[in-house]
Amino acid sequence: MSMNIFGNEATEEKAENARLSSFVGALALGDLVKSTLGPKGMNKILQSASSGDINVTNDGATILKAIQLDNAAAKILVNISKVQDDEVGDGTTSVCVLAAELLREAEKLIAMRIHPQTIVEGYRIASAAALKALEKAAVDHSTDPAQFRQDLFNIARTTLSSKVLSQDKEYFANLAVDAVLRLKGSTDLDHIQIIKKVGEKLTDSYLDEGFILDKTIGINCPKRLENAKILIANTSMDTDKIKIFGARVKVDSTGKLAELERAEREKMKAKVEAIASHGINCFVNRQLIYNYPENLLADKGIVTIEHADFEGVERLSLVTGGEIASTFDRPDLVKLGRCDLIEEIMIGEDKLIKFSGVAAGEACTVVLRGSTSQMVDEAERSLHDALSVLSQTVKETRVVLGGGCAEMLMSCAVEEEARKITGKKAIAAEAFSRALRQIPTILADNAGYDSSDLVSKLRAAHYEGHSDAGLDMNEGAIGSMHKLGVTESYKLKRQVVLSASEAAEMILRVDDILRATPRRREAV
Repeated sequence: MSMNIFGNEATEEKAENARLSSFVGALALGDLVKSTLGPKGMNKILQSASSGDINVTNDGATILKAIQLDNAAAKILVNISKVQDDEVGDGTTSVCVLAAELLREAEKLIAMRIHPQTIVEGYRIASAAALKALEKAAVDHSTDPAQFRQDLFNIARTTLSSKVLSQDKEYFANLAVDAVLRLKGSTDLDHIQIIKKVGEKLTDSYLDEGFILDKTIGINCPKRLENAKILIANTSMDTDKIKIFGARVKVDSTGKLAELERAEREKMKAKVEAIASHGINCFVNRQLIYNYPENLLADKGIVTIEHADFEGVERLSLVTGGEIASTFDRPDLVKLGRCDLIEEIMIGEDKLIKFSGVAAGEACTVVLRGSTSQMVDEAERSLHDALSVLSQTVKETRVVLGGGCAEMLMSCAVEEEARKITGKKAIAAEAFSRALRQIPTILADNAGYDSSDLVSKLRAAHYEGHSDAGLDMNEGAIGSMHKLGVTESYKLKRQVVLSASEAAEMILRVDDILRATPRRREAV
């Protein structure tokens, strides 16, 4: 006997219906992003319904964040893509596609009356075998600086080859490696600032040591300052004005009004004196400074920079070693920022401020140029992915081969393991192996090559002992990934397999979907 115990408009999907709904959502999402995978992947245009803004991108995480979803399983794939982006910075499309392919294989097994828990057990055995093979294939050159730099360069080039920067990947790979090596092993990418300026072409982008702030130096101030002592503040310079909402001041003569104005100016002057008592020659404020305090500070020989946005102020305090102050009563407790030179520079037609010789020697700025704002935005996303992967590789220094080589290696290892397993779990392990082979298949399909021919040749090459064999996407043939320099981060590949298999397992275990009653908005 079935009985409805749920509130009005609440819905429930059971057993096969719930599982089918989960599979359909996850597979649709995988099919959406799989055409963006690899060096010959296509772009997607994302258009905002409210503002009409457009984004042109092939970055999996960006695409998945932008779409509104109603399917619960599809949302799980979006979440693993976000985690991949936060954890490693790249591989967001790969993780989503692999999870979808694992579920596609699981759907066939369920149709053969194999229980989901049996499939999960088989997937776990296969995942462990795949990760073991991946770890065995990983190499570490961290003890040889020249070889390690070459590894980083190859990783950056491989990451950028699937992005908008692929035409100039050699140039940008060098730029990314130089920026990351300045961090001296840190993974804090806040030290690397990216400034976007539309104009010129992509290869006119450059890496500049120091910090560049997208603001201008105040009026009557020198445009160049050496040995700067910087007070970074977040304070309102007009707090002493009478600006309480609805406040009225009644005076019986214009003289009284002049007295009020004089009192305000005296308070402003006292605040400027307190700021100057810190022994500084540069004052950077997140808020406006206004004309009168600006003139007073300029008379004291203090360079003023106003309205530096919050991110600019935070980053400036990080790289110059100063602290953000809001009160000025105790100069002895305030830590000042220092740098060798502050100067105004021109990029295109815009004036910016450059801080050279900052306390944090690892700080640098990448200036990106490009013909359109969409091109520059996508270039920033591409470079951010490369910088994230490189900074993680500096910590976890092992590398593996790309171009479908690592996936085929894992696939072959899982097949070998499946032969030792008894029962239906062996069928699930073989399915895991087939799902891994889908990555090189999709790479070949996206390039317009005959995927079944190429992938069967690649599989045969691995069984013959050519463990560095992968897909040469320029020639449409099997090649040595070692000679071609197609290298990827071990941590990235490991995270892709872990996240995809865990997400697939979670969705496989679903046998009921409950949707709560929509919250009603009461009319006021």
